Amino acid sequence: MTFKPVIKEIVASDRNEENGLHQFVVTLTNQAKCRLFFSKNPDWKIIGVNRLLNIPCPICRKDYYCNCMSNYTSEFEQQIIELNPL
Repeated sequence: MTFKPVIKEIVASDRNEENGLHQFVVTLTNQAKCRLFFSKNPDWKIIGVNRLLNIPCPICRKDYYCNCMSNYTSEFEQQIIELNPL
C-alpha cells in the first residue's frame, strides 16, 4: 500500500519574522497531524516535518516518534504552495 499525504486543513502555528521561520500544523485526510517548518529567506522552502502523535503513523503504524513523514517533504511543500496560505 502506498501512502499519499493529502492536506485537509492548515493552521498557522508560530512564526519568527526576524529569522524568517514559520510553523504550520496540517491535518491530513486520514486525520493524522503534522507540524511543517518553513523558511522564508528569500523564497518559501520547507525545512522540516514532524508527525504529531494524535494517531499511529499511517506508514509504519508505530505509535511513537518516527521519521516517515520526512520522506514526503516535497509533496507537503507542493500542496502548501498550491493552497497558498503563505
